[in-house]
Amino acid sequence: MNFKKIITGLALSMLLSTGMAVAADFSKGLQAAQSGDFKTALAVWTPLAEQGNAMAQFNLGHMYANGYGVPENDKTAVKWFTKAAEQGLAEGQFNLGAMYDFGDGVPENDKTAVKWYTLAAEQGFAMPQYQLGIMYANGRGVPENDKTAVKWYTLAAEQGFAIAQRYLGVMYANGRGVPENDKTAVKWYTLAAEQGYAKGQYNLGTMYANGRGVPENDKTAVKWYTLAAEQGYAKGQYNLGTMYANGRGVPENHKTAVKWYTLAAEQGYARAQFNLGTMYANGRGVPENDKTAVKWFTLAAEQGYATAQRYLGAMYDFGDGVPQNDKTAVKWYTLASYNGSEVARENKDAVAKQMTPADISAAQDMSSRCLENNYRDC
Repeated sequence: MNFKKIITGLALSMLLSTGMAVAADFSKGLQAAQSGDFKTALAVWTPLAEQGNAMAQFNLGHMYANGYGVPENDKTAVKWFTKAAEQGLAEGQFNLGAMYDFGDGVPENDKTAVKWYTLAAEQGFAMPQYQLGIMYANGRGVPENDKTAVKWYTLAAEQGFAIAQRYLGVMYANGRGVPENDKTAVKWYTLAAEQGYAKGQYNLGTMYANGRGVPENDKTAVKWYTLAAEQGYAKGQYNLGTMYANGRGVPENHKTAVKWYTLAAEQGYARAQFNLGTMYANGRGVPENDKTAVKWFTLAAEQGYATAQRYLGAMYDFGDGVPQNDKTAVKWYTLASYNGSEVARENKDAVAKQMTPADISAAQDMSSRCLENNYRDC
């Protein structure tokens, strides 16, 4: 998540929707900002901010944080957000919390972020309520506490904040901070999905695909996966690809499966990269092409995906799409075995019987180096 983009949109919405209730000078700056004349807005709001007008202070912070009419300067943004926050302005408190959360203009400090999020959240502001839920759910700046996370997610979700609705659904689906309840999870996923939130649409699709909290319905699952996929959400694209590959909820169509796997794979989603590799290896929806299969297996394998590592080992073992190479085969089989593949362990042992002790040692060194460097030197 690009959190700064999220607060940018929110701050601009506030800036454009609160001017009518403030003094004439403030309104003049608001009108200038609305027309894109941030230079005039800056000239109008700066003296107001220096006189202690909290909304002017907040808006100056917003301008400096995003480079509107001024060079982007997070330290100056923090200065103005702090002044607004200390006067109790919820928007300033939230944005100041975000600056500490992400270390923009100040050293990252989760405890201070929680302090400011809390003050904003206690004023009923949905976004800091959601963000405070994140902090409690992950033990950032506070002891991990799922019940408290659920409390804050709920307050934000009940205001219609889609991201919080989806997270609240996740808590109910997994029994975190509340008793596991799939029907309640579906309720919150649905509310988020109906607002167009792609992750909520994806989660709702999985509930229908697996019959959790609702009767199993592949057609409805496909509907929600499609909506998520069309927004570019990689997991939605991958799941939609599997529905087409297996003819679930739609007629089986390998070409369409390849289309969706490709979109997800190009975003770096390992499962999609692996599945796309199998499509090329078997000529399903595309002409059979072992070299392209190796490409996708490699990308997934280098993310630690055990099944892709095993398949890649087999490609080197049999020389499909790459020159046959026992050492490289054993390397990938070893890595897949390390990541839990029993079949890969058996394959590794079978190949090793045909190798010299020196070659086995070299293959083991290759796999160790790969792990030590988090797959960056494989």
